[in-house]
Amino acid sequence: MKLPILAYGNPVLKSKCKEIDSDYKDLNNLINNMWETMYSASGVGLAAPQVGKSIRLFIVDASPFANDKELDLNERNKLKTFKKVFINPKITWSSANLCSFNEGCLSIPDVREDVMREDQIEIEYQNEKFENKILKLSGLSARVVQHEYDHIEGVLFTDKLSSFKKKLLSNKLRNISMGKVKCDYSMEFFK
Repeated sequence: MKLPILAYGNPVLKSKCKEIDSDYKDLNNLINNMWETMYSASGVGLAAPQVGKSIRLFIVDASPFANDKELDLNERNKLKTFKKVFINPKITWSSANLCSFNEGCLSIPDVREDVMREDQIEIEYQNEKFENKILKLSGLSARVVQHEYDHIEGVLFTDKLSSFKKKLLSNKLRNISMGKVKCDYSMEFFK
């Protein structure tokens, strides 16, 4: 079932999320609904707070980037199969090297900006079977994971922009929060 995506301005998007355990009610159903929601909105990642659940869960499928000719072949090949569920994740290490990439967010439609992020990370998490995993990521897969990880920490990509950029976007962000935005997927606006 497709779920409405919370729009910029909803306080759930600015809250640090809580860990869950294997007893979390209807978790598999929620994960399946998140996949359906993400794919129908043409996203590459979706975090639980974006669908109104303040829990430490996000999904990523970076395979659409595998067709990006600007990326090197090795990177494109890695992205082809990068599809994962992250439960209770914790970034345990990040490189000092930063890189910039133009990011967007399903909760902030029609806004894209260059964001600086660490080029490499190591993340500990549990998969959908609550098996403990450790993953070292670099490049675009590291970026997608960091973007979604920020969501469960109550951080949006616009929070990482300079005050000048935020000022330039303020009217657009205000309009999104008031529901004055058109997109081809279902959104929920804070009242």
